[in-house]
Amino acid sequence: MSTHSPRRSTGTDIALIAGFAALIAICAILPSIKLAGPVPITLQTFGVLLTGAVLGPRRGFLAVMLYLAVGAAGLPVFADGRSGFGVFSGPSVGYLVGFPLAAALCGFIVTRLPRKAIQTNVPLIFAAGLVSSALFIHVLGMAGLVWRADVTWAGAFDIDKVFWIGDIIKNVAMALVATAVHRAFPDLLHRRPAPQPESVSTA
Repeated sequence: MSTHSPRRSTGTDIALIAGFAALIAICAILPSIKLAGPVPITLQTFGVLLTGAVLGPRRGFLAVMLYLAVGAAGLPVFADGRSGFGVFSGPSVGYLVGFPLAAALCGFIVTRLPRKAIQTNVPLIFAAGLVSSALFIHVLGMAGLVWRADVTWAGAFDIDKVFWIGDIIKNVAMALVATAVHRAFPDLLHRRPAPQPESVSTA
């Protein structure tokens, strides 16, 4: 029988969602790297994928959505201290839309791994982050560039490809941190309890 009440579990979930939303905001407002193109390089991807890998798909998705909602409401938590709905009409909109989906997919993949792998297998966690980033952040990011920056898909790819080396490094760091967190807090991910054998009573 679980010793954790539903109220305590809900309170913990809310605290974790809020805490990781704040972490993503910190990663976003740290000084960005300006290269050619309209989208700066920040640590947002690290924070987003770490959130999914640590919290799992549902809470990871909610944490990133909370971060986006706070930024849309006017707090300067987006890259370069930007805020407001206007950011979602700019060239980075595709990347922002891809963030919660990437966190959810990364969390989904991680929760399907054996507990030992979650705690120790850095390459597997790295792969989960890289696949999630590629499928959602980069693909939707390029779609947003085509839509809002008035470039072709080839031009969008030329802009997006400069992020890949940095993303590989950030995913390595994410995997190292995520495995360390899960070693320290092995029950952080919600898992279904193993079925208990039915007891046989005798008359």
